[in-house]
Amino acid sequence: MRLAYQKLGSGAPLIILHGLFGMSDNWMAIGRKLADHFTVYLLDQRNHGRSPHAPEFNYPALTGDLAAFTKEHKLNGVNIIGHSMGGKTALFFSEKFPSKINKMIIADIALRSYSHPHFRSFIEALSSINLENIHSRKEADAVLSKIIAQFPIRKFLLKNLYRDNHNQFHWRINLPSISRNLEYIMGAYHPINPFPGPLLFLRGKKSNYINDEDIQQIMNSFPQVRIESIPNASHWIHADAPQEFIHAVISFLIN
Repeated sequence: MRLAYQKLGSGAPLIILHGLFGMSDNWMAIGRKLADHFTVYLLDQRNHGRSPHAPEFNYPALTGDLAAFTKEHKLNGVNIIGHSMGGKTALFFSEKFPSKINKMIIADIALRSYSHPHFRSFIEALSSINLENIHSRKEADAVLSKIIAQFPIRKFLLKNLYRDNHNQFHWRINLPSISRNLEYIMGAYHPINPFPGPLLFLRGKKSNYINDEDIQQIMNSFPQVRIESIPNASHWIHADAPQEFIHAVISFLIN
């Protein structure tokens, strides 16, 4: 599968992998800042953004897509930032292709499995919108608001809505495939051959995705790992605290 991507800047290669329901566009502001130091590749993972849809949606498949991308673009010694689901993609990739990676940053995801019923409610909410009867993003938001009260979350999810040349709305995300495979995607990562190189786990201080128990497991699993917290940041660290996030990334990757 050939992934859609956006390329910025020059220098050592840096791949950024978004999380579930996300896309490369969500990382453009961060990518532009990091492009002063790196050649930044903002990827759309399968079933997201402008990349192809497929029924198979699991970490071996996502790893294979990333491997094909690095091969096609002749990338070695890459740096990787993976947020949430993208972080687990990076971890699985590092097991199979450790020699391709220089340094890796995992943003606000631990090794354990997650049981967040709100993700299932997001899928149900998006699926409840009859796209044939929707004439504006405002109408779609009105439908979502009956299920999802938080406007920032609705705004994030509705970035996946787009019009085709015939003015018909569609979803960029593959809702059926994500729904079928959600429990797997939310499952645990069990290191067999943990990444031996420099590794940074970044967590949002206001997020519950990495707790104290998780920190101990992470520290016990990787030989060159560091863990840093970013104050005033939730799970979406890069959106809540972009300057602090960029500073942490550059300090780790360049020093």
